[in-house]
Amino acid sequence: MREWYLFPETLPTALNPTGFSNLDDYIDGLTANARALNRDRFFTYVTSIADENAFNNSGATAGFGFRLAVNSMNQLVVSESFEDAPALAAGIDRGAQIVGIGTTIANVRGIQDIVNSGGNEALVNAFGPDTPGTARVLRVRGVDGVQRDVSVTKTDFNLSPVSSRYGVRMLDNGGQRVGYLNLRTFIRSADPQLRTAFAQFRAEGITNLIVDFRYNGGGLLSTAELLGDLMGRDRTSSQAFNSFRFRPEKSAENYTKFFAPQPESVAPMRIAFIGTDGSASASELVINAFIPYLQNRVALIGSNTFGKPVGQIGLDRPECDDRLRVVAFAGVNADNQGDYYNGLASTVRASCRAEDDLNFPMGDPREQSTARALDFLAGRSCTPIAGAQASVAATSRTAGMAGGQSLAPQQELLVPARPTPVQREVPGAF
Repeated sequence: MREWYLFPETLPTALNPTGFSNLDDYIDGLTANARALNRDRFFTYVTSIADENAFNNSGATAGFGFRLAVNSMNQLVVSESFEDAPALAAGIDRGAQIVGIGTTIANVRGIQDIVNSGGNEALVNAFGPDTPGTARVLRVRGVDGVQRDVSVTKTDFNLSPVSSRYGVRMLDNGGQRVGYLNLRTFIRSADPQLRTAFAQFRAEGITNLIVDFRYNGGGLLSTAELLGDLMGRDRTSSQAFNSFRFRPEKSAENYTKFFAPQPESVAPMRIAFIGTDGSASASELVINAFIPYLQNRVALIGSNTFGKPVGQIGLDRPECDDRLRVVAFAGVNADNQGDYYNGLASTVRASCRAEDDLNFPMGDPREQSTARALDFLAGRSCTPIAGAQASVAATSRTAGMAGGQSLAPQQELLVPARPTPVQREVPGAF
């Protein structure tokens, strides 16, 4: 930490590790001062090398395969279900409400009862460990109002970064063709999917895009850079996508990524990025990168983003399967803009406020965030997103669990106090 940390002046002069019962708490102690300054909101942590590599390479994870959110009425709702995973196979999809959880039908407990016993963390614990074979009975109320008990077992599966159901769409916007892309996370297996999607956009002559990052917590810079290139057909190799800056003692590590248009690249005239408090890190970096070039022709749709303009390096201790992800650099765009610790709402030149509408699939023109994105692309009026909140998750361990503008009115993704590698990049995943 003393060698690489981006905010070395915030590290305590001395902090005895023997005063902590585990490594995670000790790291939280080291970063407490930076967190109080709204700079490192649990962005520095230790994770499993094997688990992180497996997810970053192919989306490998274990679970029920859905994404959950909680609203102010303590209703537990399904924001999204993933293909080739148990939840969707059991008919549990976006918009469904989970009203009870148990290990058998006889001991199903209501969600309110579980929350009363220990808050949202009790909900997390009710789903059991993320190991294959963990089974639960879920009492589910569908969007049609029909309630049923469903037995679901956690299994290993590969999360697809781009959904085969709604990840890529061609939308009609008053006679204008619009390309829609929903990217769940920035991992290596997204790269060929992104190339295929943009090859289709290019073949269709698409010049207006909706890029849906509403739950995307970030991931690999290499994939973010590829996505930038795929939207940079009219950019040149002398134009900066983003610059990455380490602390002064590590300035030799600084570098600038210049645009490198690809065979599949398109030249969008306008881009509508859908975001929420669950959109962070690489998602925000991509949005910020296009502001200097498109100005008010790029917009944030939905609500304010999380606010993570910094990135981590990985320092490994293989004999322990430990990887320290330490905040070591900050990103800025071609106009030297960064420091959006309170989200991008006050950085973008244009925005449209919208709810995350669980009544419709993402990418459906009837879904509110998608509809407002179409409004922006067509030049129709909309209500701007309010400016960033100074308190956005300033002391929250989990992106999207506290403060800031929620994903929809009083709705937040359900994230454990100690997220797994997949839950850090795909917040709300279980």
